[in-house]
Amino acid sequence: MTRLWPPAVKVCGLTRHQDAGIAAEAGARYLGVILAPGGKRTVTPEAASVILDGLPAQRAGVFVNATADELRRAAAAARLDVLQLHGDESPELAAALRREGFVVWKAVRPRSGDEFAEAAALYAGAVDALLVDGWSPDARGGTGTAFPWAEVAERMAAVPMEMAIVAAGGLRPENVADAAAILRPDVVDVSSGVESAPGVKDHDAVRAFIAAVRGLAQRAGA
Repeated sequence: MTRLWPPAVKVCGLTRHQDAGIAAEAGARYLGVILAPGGKRTVTPEAASVILDGLPAQRAGVFVNATADELRRAAAAARLDVLQLHGDESPELAAALRREGFVVWKAVRPRSGDEFAEAAALYAGAVDALLVDGWSPDARGGTGTAFPWAEVAERMAAVPMEMAIVAAGGLRPENVADAAAILRPDVVDVSSGVESAPGVKDHDAVRAFIAAVRGLAQRAGA
């Protein structure tokens, strides 16, 4: 399977405009905000619009079991490019949103290669991308937990060519290059791995993370 190389970068869990600006300036293609209620990094759609205002990147909003109407309203208020679904959303809901013109990413948290392959089959044709996150009993995402990279990499043949792969969970400046080399994803996604506190990004860590990803191009040509 041919993937984009080096992968694009998404910086998620943004709560401050200055952090989003640093991420965009450093080269992040996607900027993410948490719109699911109750999280440490949750913001309102209206606040998200301000956080991401004027920045040259795609806007992703993270939701957990929101209704279609809630998704539409939030997408309009925050001017989102990507709906990232982290709950138990069905393939039918995802496909319906895509038919309306939304770009839809579905997060899954496989504990094995088999679980990953099952998720890829379930959402085939219904989503634009499968976001692979680490499983944790504590939260749906943002926990810094990795998924089994090698097991998932072995099952990449189960992913339809038209479905992008976003690698998330436990990524940091020190390990993102290794994870990307194993998984060959289209996008790598970081949140807690570049923070000094929940929702507060360490600007040096953000730059280091993106530099590590960009360095993969040189590694491939070496």
